[in-house]
Amino acid sequence: MAVSANAIDHAKELFAPFGEIRVRKMFGGAGVYCDDLFFAIMDGEAIYLKVDEETRNAFEAQGLEPFVFEMKDGSSGVMNYYNAPEDIYDDEDELRRWTTLALDAASRAAKFKKKPVKKGAKKTARR
Repeated sequence: MAVSANAIDHAKELFAPFGEIRVRKMFGGAGVYCDDLFFAIMDGEAIYLKVDEETRNAFEAQGLEPFVFEMKDGSSGVMNYYNAPEDIYDDEDELRRWTTLALDAASRAAKFKKKPVKKGAKKTARR
């Protein structure tokens, strides 16, 4: 589902206390970055926060659902993002709690994905 400019502005305002927020449209939705950490996705007006093995249980204990999408072959795919609790929109403590969980999960994922930089062969000038 398309993400409106108003929804993007709202997400930027909501998460601004946590760092530099950037929203990038992708695949009909949008990715939300905080200081270059990809920690949330948007689908229409809905916000989904990043989870991992350490944080998934907290989201599931609240009855929150994962982000599910339809793949080209008609099957469903599930991503490591869960619905943000409604409380984050009007309770600063809940916003801090859930956003911190998502940022921590995103940070762990970013550390896991980093690969060592390969040193390329030196190029020599042709004579």
